[in-house]
Amino acid sequence: IFGSRYQKPGGGSDDDDLITVVGNYFFTLIGNLFFSLKISDILYTYILGKTLSFKNLKLENFDFRICVEIPIKAKLQNMNYTCVPSYERSRIGGIKKVNVLKDGFLILTEIVKYFLKIKK
Repeated sequence: IFGSRYQKPGGGSDDDDLITVVGNYFFTLIGNLFFSLKISDILYTYILGKTLSFKNLKLENFDFRICVEIPIKAKLQNMNYTCVPSYERSRIGGIKKVNVLKDGFLILTEIVKYFLKIKK
């Protein structure tokens, strides 16, 4: 189950700004087009699932690339998934740890890597 800030009604975020909304829309669109995902918030990692299912994904990333690695691998392994509305409150610490350019580039390269793998 993928939590989604953009699933309505009930989804939303006190933490998003224009750059993160546009970036998430872009990456979600690419994920949906390239991999036929049915997801509305690819960069949000509030996820619920069976431990065995996560182990079967054989996750490789420990940075922001994991946001796209999980749904793409779940789709490629024909796992069942759904999206539910989730509301993101303001950060307690108040500071985002994401570097928009660097992490956005890493996320994009991860998507391209899996796209090229399925095209072989």
